[in-house]
Amino acid sequence: MKIVVAADSFKGSLTSAELADAVETGVRAVYPQSEVIKVPVADGGEGTVQALVDGTGGLYRTVNVRDPLGKTITALYGITGDGKTAVLEMASASGLPLLTADERNPMKTSTYGTGELIKDALEKGCREFLIGIGGSATNDCGMGMMEALGMKFLDSSGKELSGCGENLIRTESIDDSGLIPGLKEADFLIACDVDNPLFGQNGAAHVYSRQKGADEQMVLELDKGLVHFNEVVKEKYGFPMNELSGAGAAGGLGGGFAAFLGGRLKPGIDIILTMTDLSSKMDGADFVITGEGRIDFQSVMGKTPTGVSRLAAEKKIPVIAIAGAVADNAGIVHEHGINALFSIMNHPITLDEAMEPEKARFFVEKNIEEIFRLIKTCENKFS
Repeated sequence: MKIVVAADSFKGSLTSAELADAVETGVRAVYPQSEVIKVPVADGGEGTVQALVDGTGGLYRTVNVRDPLGKTITALYGITGDGKTAVLEMASASGLPLLTADERNPMKTSTYGTGELIKDALEKGCREFLIGIGGSATNDCGMGMMEALGMKFLDSSGKELSGCGENLIRTESIDDSGLIPGLKEADFLIACDVDNPLFGQNGAAHVYSRQKGADEQMVLELDKGLVHFNEVVKEKYGFPMNELSGAGAAGGLGGGFAAFLGGRLKPGIDIILTMTDLSSKMDGADFVITGEGRIDFQSVMGKTPTGVSRLAAEKKIPVIAIAGAVADNAGIVHEHGINALFSIMNHPITLDEAMEPEKARFFVEKNIEEIFRLIKTCENKFS
């Protein structure tokens, strides 16, 4: 029997690779001679770096960068096993969790640290980039990132501006003569799972900036800044960011990547499944095991389980999904190629207890074992 395991992490508990190991243990308790193919995956958000680095035998880099408010922190990114592709999560340098609630202020925060990660990867020879842009603390349209990469943003008097939300409205011209070497040869693929426009009622400021610390006046000022900045960029590069679906992601960073670096925005799960070559690894499989920490109605919106099940359905391979929690509305995933869905929880338990890695691993192993005992029973009865 051939089993392919392609599950997202149980965040805060088990990594994608650890979860796959636990599934393998459960399968082999029933089918000891089975072939188990383990493919760490993620959907472009938290866990993407680890999934791709572990899945390709790559390496990790730690770099001292500026956090959203300019304090020095240590951030991590990965380089795939072939040494060509840098895998970054912008949140590791410019993410909301890096700030306390009192520190959040999208007028002041910057993506400068994300630019520093890109710069380090360029210096290490990477020319291909996969960057997840979820979880940002910023609304600077990539100004800070590009500042770190050598671009200058100037006001009406020619004074250089720092990259942050409040300076969007003050920017009148852009000087890109100092961009660092190698940047023009780099290719940027951006994992982006939202389609918000750059500005307006559904744009970056109105939809996301409040959770980043903006009050109502800031929301209006940031939105006006994005409108103005878009015109400056359009005049310089002929690129209307406001016409790009997803430009409003990460406080306009999606639009900034496209305008300044030629970045291509795609759903994260589609990128990951292509990079891991999951489709070919499914060939000849009897079952595919997928899952994530919680499965609910949102799991059909570009998340790992239904991304995996879509590939499996093309090959007519049954898909079993597991999760720490299964919501009442999770049944919708059955309409998206998941044949059976199970919670790993065996008895009432607190969330903290459930997320203990040893306990979670035990629950996964035992429940997978029971699932495959049922499969074997049916196999014997109907063979």
